[in-house]
Amino acid sequence: MTDDDGSLARHRGRRRGRRRNTGCIAVFLSLAILVGVGVFAVVQGRVWLENLLAPPADFQGGGHGKVEIEVKDGDTAVDIGETLVRDGVVASVEAFTDEARDEPEARLIQAGFYDMKLEMSGKSALKRMLNPDSRVSTTVTIPEGLTVDQTLRTVVDGTALTMEDLRAVIRKPPQLGLPGYAKGRHEGYLFPATYEVTPGTDAKAMLTTMVDRFKQAAKSVRLERQAARGGISPAQAVIVASILEREVNRARDLPKAARVIYNRLNSGQRLQMDSTVHYAIGEYDSVATTAEQRRVDSRYNTYRYAGLPPGPISAPGEKALDAALNPADGEWRYFVTVNLETGETRFASTDRQHQRNVRVYQRYCQRSDLC
Repeated sequence: MTDDDGSLARHRGRRRGRRRNTGCIAVFLSLAILVGVGVFAVVQGRVWLENLLAPPADFQGGGHGKVEIEVKDGDTAVDIGETLVRDGVVASVEAFTDEARDEPEARLIQAGFYDMKLEMSGKSALKRMLNPDSRVSTTVTIPEGLTVDQTLRTVVDGTALTMEDLRAVIRKPPQLGLPGYAKGRHEGYLFPATYEVTPGTDAKAMLTTMVDRFKQAAKSVRLERQAARGGISPAQAVIVASILEREVNRARDLPKAARVIYNRLNSGQRLQMDSTVHYAIGEYDSVATTAEQRRVDSRYNTYRYAGLPPGPISAPGEKALDAALNPADGEWRYFVTVNLETGETRFASTDRQHQRNVRVYQRYCQRSDLC
């Protein structure tokens, strides 16, 4: 029993020893794993920190070649940066946005197309986009007083748009967003201004922009409210402004000429404006009209028919619109431009005074080729 008991005790002792050895190994392995994880974390953290602090990928210099990029309406600096990366202009979004963040004028970048280069530094790319010369566009200027046909010809001459496409849009007035009082007529509502035409601009976009610009001017002069205050409709105000634009050369004379029109209308006197006859016959080669031309049977002929013509005869600018809404005070019923070079215009309250002014104009025409 004693030997057996001793043998049993020795066996038990050996089992306890193996358990202690196994526990030590487990602890050692756990520590090794923890140390490894810690080292890995330190290394990765260092890499992450270095990446965080390192400057973004960026090209050097002003780039090479040529590429056209588009900035869309509402694009942020990040959006622009992504476009530049996609088109090979800059190496990274951050190369551009870091520069944009430090440049207050970066917020002035407008929607449109830009002529850029490949592999530009972020700084060079931003500088180029802030240069107006980098914009890919054509500008076309529509002077005040043009008819729709004259306006369309000016657009065709100054852009890549075709007359066929422009007329196709004109034939469908509802799609341009004309004001209700225009009653579907374009005449008088394609606003005279300088327009930027970018690649991709189609006929509808061009003409819609011109109508929108009219709406802006109408809002600026409070067209509907001021017309109501003057006892006329918005459409009538546009008609008066369109006549002023064709009849008067100097802005300071516009309110007085507007008063002449209203004085004649209020007294039942015919307007007798040569500009309306020119519109009726479609001829604009001379300032005056002939007796034969003044006999043309057209509602636009204000020598033959009383009141305003049925619609505008040209596209008025903002100053003419304002004058139609705010005529000067006075008793004038006549006016005549006596010098076509300076635009000098004389006003009269009686026919006798007017005839004296007409003789001044006639003497001017004897020595001028402009008449």
